[in-house]
Amino acid sequence: MPSFKIKIDAKGFEYQQNEEDTLLRSALRAGLGFPYECNSGGCGCCKFELLDGEVEDLWPDAPGLSPRDIRKGRKLACQCRATSDCTIKVNFDQHSVPQSTPRRVTVSFVESIKLTDDMAEFVFKSSLPACFIPGQFALLSLPRVKGDRAYSMSNLPNEDGTWCFIIKKMPDGRGSNFIFECLKVGDTIELDGPYGLAFLKAEIPREIVCIGGGSGLSPMISIARAVATDPRINEHKLHLFYGGRGPKDICTPAILAEFGDVKHRLISYNAVSDPDLADKEGWDGAVGFIHELVEKELSENLSAYEFYFCGPPPMTHAIQKMLMIKHKVPFNQLHFDRFF
Repeated sequence: MPSFKIKIDAKGFEYQQNEEDTLLRSALRAGLGFPYECNSGGCGCCKFELLDGEVEDLWPDAPGLSPRDIRKGRKLACQCRATSDCTIKVNFDQHSVPQSTPRRVTVSFVESIKLTDDMAEFVFKSSLPACFIPGQFALLSLPRVKGDRAYSMSNLPNEDGTWCFIIKKMPDGRGSNFIFECLKVGDTIELDGPYGLAFLKAEIPREIVCIGGGSGLSPMISIARAVATDPRINEHKLHLFYGGRGPKDICTPAILAEFGDVKHRLISYNAVSDPDLADKEGWDGAVGFIHELVEKELSENLSAYEFYFCGPPPMTHAIQKMLMIKHKVPFNQLHFDRFF
């Protein structure tokens, strides 16, 4: 398999990129802190400048590049493969150095567990241990679907090689539609991971707040499972907030029932955003956006908490604005990966 040498201008770093990898993935496999978040073309964190050599651009119209970026010749490392030795310009970030080296593994589909009409937890098995930190994600390569799909793990790392993902079926989502409609028990796909920087920081003593919307529930459940079982953090208290459009979207009570009696440490809050559905279906809980419920329940001193959140961009933007601008919560207490 051909490989190419990637040199980082003026930094003294170089690494090898194999043909099947992107510039970003090969850098992370080499243990380098190439800045990134989504690893799928949306966030724009992995921009670089190509100074010498040739690359193949896998997604020229990726939303992570602005018209100004394109005019200036910037590219996304997660969407580029070298086709020759290259020299690039990028500022490495120590924060992005992988805690666990990402690797490609073949996984077999074991089962799906229905959570709502359009959301389920999918279980896969690999021959190697499932190494990741709660809150991280993996990239799944799906047959007949162009481009890998990023999904966050919902379970805990384990030696058995079990990987679980809570996935929501999106009306126009080619990846999620394939998983829901075409994947059969015993089918194999390729998984690449772990990735993601919004993972659980077990060493931080603050109480934890997890906020999820849609399939953004998946990494929040992984973190909640860690808090419920990890002896390093068995004194932590976790506040789990989940928002859906209507009452039928709220599946957290059933999931949390498996945790046993941890109600004194794990507190669940739910909200629905559609008042008509709430009224029609007899919902007696909170109605409104989930960040509003966070503010209502914890507003006395939001800076006292460590926040993890995942969900649709409007939700994550609203949470950031509420926490950072209105309540002056320090940015280093917010943990999220941007997906679009």
